[in-house]
Amino acid sequence: METRLTELLGVEHPVMLAGMGGVSYAALVAAVSGAGGFGCLGASTMNVGRMVDEMSAVRAATDRPFGVDLLTAMPGGMVEQVERIIEGGASVFVAGLGVPADVVDLCHAHGLLVVNMCGKVDHARRALDAGCDMVVAQGTEAGGHTGQVATMPLVPQIVDAVGGAIPVVAAGGIVDGRGLAAALALGADGVWMGTRFIATPEARSVTGYKDALLGAREDATTISRAFSGKTMRVLRNGYTQYFEDNPAELQPFPAQLARSMQDGAWHLGGGAGTPGVDPSREGYPTGQGVGAISALEPAAALVHRIVAEAEQVLATLSRLAGR
Repeated sequence: METRLTELLGVEHPVMLAGMGGVSYAALVAAVSGAGGFGCLGASTMNVGRMVDEMSAVRAATDRPFGVDLLTAMPGGMVEQVERIIEGGASVFVAGLGVPADVVDLCHAHGLLVVNMCGKVDHARRALDAGCDMVVAQGTEAGGHTGQVATMPLVPQIVDAVGGAIPVVAAGGIVDGRGLAAALALGADGVWMGTRFIATPEARSVTGYKDALLGAREDATTISRAFSGKTMRVLRNGYTQYFEDNPAELQPFPAQLARSMQDGAWHLGGGAGTPGVDPSREGYPTGQGVGAISALEPAAALVHRIVAEAEQVLATLSRLAGR
């Protein structure tokens, strides 16, 4: 399935693994890239040394392209981290929570593409003006930090806003090939998928995360500032309810992040068996597509199934159009 995205990234399938902090480590990234999709490390929860080690592990497992995702809004060290990403052999730098204007030229000088996460049309315009090579239009259905506009209206508006100058990737609530086909119909060049890839054997996850996903219904998520101070879609639990009932206690980012860690409600980045995790309070970033996930599935098989499903949907639509 060839699109502008596969051509730009040098991959076979227009399926990108979201760079999820605490989840998208080397095993998952290598599995997705090795299957012909595009794997992306979630480095927001890693120190620089761990990020370098994970990049090395990806490169040892596959020679296929991969990227690294960081939060632009995190204080300090962005240039240094991007320099290490360049040295580590990644081909893409993905920036969330802000346009990475300070490092775009640095990335381009070393042959890296720059991708920016966008929750509004204005975000995409600013990313384009800053020289980003691609934008991810992330609807509010997505897990993790997210905005207020849904995927269905957001994607075509961002496609129109960038006017074909750069590829647009759709994100938010997409868990299968039907979502990929729908994204292509909206004018996107591929999909950026997170929550579905958490429910894979290769994904790293803090205690209880995968079990919570498999047991969740479609209405089990909420948007809360409880865990970081910024709007984040997570599974609803006792901790989100506390701050829903006591909003005056919420602090701005990153002070609220420190608060949730001190409260023992945020262990993202820790693996299975991390001590002190209480699933009834823990922050589990989760998209609204979670209700469609019923079993763990190997990441490579998931990539291939998504593409096969999308091709089947598109073939059916083509037949309908020919009637």
